[in-house]
Amino acid sequence: MKNYNNSSNPEFLNNYLVHIKVVKMLSERTIEEYYLDTRLFLKYYCNMHHDNCDEIESVDISGMTESELRKVTVSDIYNFIFYTADERHNADRARYRKLSALRSFFKYQTKVAHVFSEDPTKDIEVPTPKKSLPKFLSLDDSLKLLAASDSSDSVRDYCIITLFLNCGMRLSELVGINISDIDFTEWRMKVLGKGNKERMIYLNKACVDALEKYLAIRRDNKKAAEEPALFISNQNKRISKRRVQQIVENTLQAAGLDGKGITTHKLRHTAATLMYQYGDADILTLREILGHANTSTTEIYTHLSDENVRNAVENNPLANVKSEKNGEK
Repeated sequence: MKNYNNSSNPEFLNNYLVHIKVVKMLSERTIEEYYLDTRLFLKYYCNMHHDNCDEIESVDISGMTESELRKVTVSDIYNFIFYTADERHNADRARYRKLSALRSFFKYQTKVAHVFSEDPTKDIEVPTPKKSLPKFLSLDDSLKLLAASDSSDSVRDYCIITLFLNCGMRLSELVGINISDIDFTEWRMKVLGKGNKERMIYLNKACVDALEKYLAIRRDNKKAAEEPALFISNQNKRISKRRVQQIVENTLQAAGLDGKGITTHKLRHTAATLMYQYGDADILTLREILGHANTSTTEIYTHLSDENVRNAVENNPLANVKSEKNGEK
């Protein structure tokens, strides 16, 4: 994990970062986002109240004290949200994320650090961003992607694509898999999800076959015998997230599917969509498979039920039967 706790931060910010890492056990990505958004607000606040008129990113906040922090008002937070929209051109989703970061920060300063007697973000409201439908590959396109990966002569890359499309795992989860995490007897695999939460992913025949073929080659590599990671690079070390992204990008291009905005995370959406559409998986089952903390996160896939209903109506054998009358009374 990156070291955000440093001398360029005020002490109260460093304390907060330790709290969300050690106590809340938030993911590295969430900690980074919260840190950057909270730091930006503090720089903005100092710049506005000290009339620095500097570039926001260059403002020094290291000397900011709790006494000064205690002067933050609701108006300061609203003005900051307006600034991110007006000058930084943040879309509604980015502004909402910044407010979420500030809510977390000020909740800590109120409930844990006792800097505030009342949380200044308590009554702040901004429109909740609309949830967009996830991008995903169709069943036919998924088959094209697997075929392109199979023809690449890389058993490792084919195994990676297979796990993405069948298991719905995150990029960080795939990279973090160790060989010891796989249970071929029970056909399941342990992964470490968001918030350092472990969960079991069940494997189907395609996954088991791909893993067995890859591991047969992986075990012949004596130079990587001491490396616990399942997927390794050409340097016989745990494969990086960026390298996996490149593998997916290259395979999409080989399959003629590039330019559609598909990423490793969109392959996760694809797996979830296929399971929901073809696997009779309900929302609670899908939530368990994907490792979502809240069912509301999973409910985005219910858009498929509308599509299924429409298809059922359009494919009714009576759908093309029309009256032979001309409409005259």
